[in-house]
Amino acid sequence: MKKKNHKYVFIVGGVMSGVGKGIASSSIGKILQSKGFKVNPIKIDPYLNVDAGNMNPTEHGEVFVLNSGLETDQDMGNYERFLEIDLDDGDYMTSGMIYKYIIEKERNLGYHGKCVEAIPHIIQEILRRIKKAADRHKSDISLIEIGGTVGDYQNILFIEAARILKIKHPQDVIFIMVSYLPVPGSLGEMKTRPTQNAIRQLNSYGVQPDIIIARGSQLLDYRRKEKIAMACAIAPENVISAPDIKSIYNVPLNFEKDKIGSIILKTFHLRSKTNGNSLKEWKNFVRKKNCAKKKLRIAIVGKYFDTGDFVLSDAYVSVIEAIKFSSYWSNTSSELIWINSKEYETDPKKISELKKYDGIIVPGGFGENGIEGIIMAIKYARIYKIPYLGLCYGMQLAVIEFARNVVGWGDAHTAEINPKSSHLVIDIMPEQKKLLEEEKYGATMRLGAYPAVLKKGTIAYNSYNVENISERHRHRYEVNPEYIKDIEKNGMIFSGASPSGKLQEIIELPKSIHPFFLGSQFHPEFKARPLHPHPLFTAFIEACLKNK
Repeated sequence: MKKKNHKYVFIVGGVMSGVGKGIASSSIGKILQSKGFKVNPIKIDPYLNVDAGNMNPTEHGEVFVLNSGLETDQDMGNYERFLEIDLDDGDYMTSGMIYKYIIEKERNLGYHGKCVEAIPHIIQEILRRIKKAADRHKSDISLIEIGGTVGDYQNILFIEAARILKIKHPQDVIFIMVSYLPVPGSLGEMKTRPTQNAIRQLNSYGVQPDIIIARGSQLLDYRRKEKIAMACAIAPENVISAPDIKSIYNVPLNFEKDKIGSIILKTFHLRSKTNGNSLKEWKNFVRKKNCAKKKLRIAIVGKYFDTGDFVLSDAYVSVIEAIKFSSYWSNTSSELIWINSKEYETDPKKISELKKYDGIIVPGGFGENGIEGIIMAIKYARIYKIPYLGLCYGMQLAVIEFARNVVGWGDAHTAEINPKSSHLVIDIMPEQKKLLEEEKYGATMRLGAYPAVLKKGTIAYNSYNVENISERHRHRYEVNPEYIKDIEKNGMIFSGASPSGKLQEIIELPKSIHPFFLGSQFHPEFKARPLHPHPLFTAFIEACLKNK
């Protein structure tokens, strides 16, 4: 492996999915960082998709894009935000990735005619990737989150890989299970049996957890810690209480109350490299969150909200967190109100309700559903001077709205929805159209980090306070260069563009016309951090406060 004393922490889930393994992994990483260790997180998703790019956000949640352009699970965003690092392709793997690599290697005679099997070849590939990620980051400790729940057929090979690594390096590998402890309403008592059964299932794979994080609606009392410890053959202090809390950013502080960092280091026979005060900056951030004196009401007008009788805010989790960070550092709490744009299409009178909000955000999206409703909301924000921030599709639709209602091109549209429009202000670039005709859809996406140059004196430039920036993209269509001059003549500013000037990255209206009206072709939310909020979100929040 990387070196004799490199350490590996595997995080698995028990009882049910959605118990917060990603937040637990991120929090553990933050704590280990605070003790002076360099960590690298890895997310393993057991599904057969090669990446998360083709997944429906209303079913799976947000697709988080790395600098490289890899489309990943939203937990990668949690890792980046908590650990304040940029991750890359080697920090994410799926069953689809592994199988695709193995099959392609076999087709190219990479196995020299051998019979290729799940064991050992899949296991070896999993371990190779884990080792490579540790080498690349030059880290002390790797945190590997295995998606799914113990008992799932899909993740058995990943757990088997971890078991083999433990056999080879018994002093350098530990297992943490994040398990759910229900409190049945009719009983009013936290039940430990499901967790005991989940651990027995894990034991049947040849794996014994060293630490159990007990997720539940309530704080875990010591009696139940003892009960779990006795049934699962670990020390009571190795059962960590993880009750429901209002903010995920309190989780590292809660974990440290149960001394999880010290337990991990003790298990690895390591000592802290710091005096223990390195979470000071994080505590300051949490304190700001709890002491906000000003309040804002922000409408998020989108199209991925209607999933039966529920609202899936996970489709926009990075946007939500970016708003929080900028709000907290502005001594503000922002109440987010989710508005399904389709409501405006069925009942146009509802649009006047937008006057109740201090700001409006239109996040990214694809497809035709709800688009006319969003354009109505953008028009309302522009006319009634409500601070507006459009992200990706939110920028494109702002250009369409302006072209229709200010420039006067009534049928202005995007080629994605109405390719027969006589004013395709949003279109795909000519070099990509051939790829679309060949049904090579993935090759037509602009994914990952791209540079942009900002115009001095604009809102964008004053927000960043630099001329050259780099931001992450996930889109196929662009502002059509043929229409830029006419749009600019009517008052819209293209304040950010690619170094060549061909691709438009930011649009805005001058402050003399509107207090804050800005759209970005990229997704600034992907680079927002708790301790370093994104400048565009901060500028938006400040405009909302001034305009309140």
